[in-house]
Amino acid sequence: MTPYELLVFFHILLFVFWLGADLGVAICGAQFRNSRDYSVQERMTILKLLVMIDMGPRSAWALMIAGTVSLLAVGGYWAIPVWGVALAWAISLFWLWLVWQIHGAGQTPEAAGLKKMEMVLKWALAAFYLGLGTWSLAMDAPLQPDWLAAKSVIFGLIFAAAIMIDLMFRPVGPLLMTLLSEGSSAATETRLLHTMNRSRFWVRVTYILLVAVAFLGTTQPF
Repeated sequence: MTPYELLVFFHILLFVFWLGADLGVAICGAQFRNSRDYSVQERMTILKLLVMIDMGPRSAWALMIAGTVSLLAVGGYWAIPVWGVALAWAISLFWLWLVWQIHGAGQTPEAAGLKKMEMVLKWALAAFYLGLGTWSLAMDAPLQPDWLAAKSVIFGLIFAAAIMIDLMFRPVGPLLMTLLSEGSSAATETRLLHTMNRSRFWVRVTYILLVAVAFLGTTQPF
C-alpha cells in the first residue's frame, strides 16, 4: 500500500466520522427538542450524549486540514514543500487540542477564551480554502484539475456554514440555564426551539456541502 492510498483511506475515515456521527447529533437534537415526551432531566441527558457524539465530527474536521494538504502533496496535485505539510499537521493537531480543551472546560471563562481562539482559526482556514479554490479556478493554478479547485471552494463553504451553526447556537447556553433553574415553560421552550431551529438550517447546508465535496472527490467529473 502506497502513502497516497493510506492518506485516501485516512481521508475517507475522517469523512465517515464527520458525516456519520453528525447524523447521530441531529437525531439527539431532535429528541432534545421534544419537550412533550421527555422530562427536563431526560433532555439534559440527551444533550450530554449529543455533545459527546459531536466530538467525533469536530475532531474529524480538525484533522481534515492535515489530511487534505497531505493528499495534495503526496498525490502530486500541488508542489507543497515539506514545511508546508508539517505546518498543516501542526495546525490540525493544535486545533484538535483546542477542540478537546473546550470540551473539557465546559461553561467556564477559560472555555470562552479558547472558543474565541478557535473561531479566529476557523475564519482563517475558511478564507484559505475559499481563496485557494477560487484563485485556482480563475488562474488554472495551483490546483488542477478544476474538480479539485471546486472541492477547495466547497470545503471553504463548509467552514462558513459550520461557523454559522456555532454562532446561531450561542444563545442556547443561557436558555438551558433558565430551563434548569426555572423549569420548562411555554416562553422558554419557544425561545429554545426557535434558536435551535435557526442552527438547523445551517446544519442542513453543511450536510449538502459535505455530500457535494464527497461527490467531487469520488467522481472527479471535470
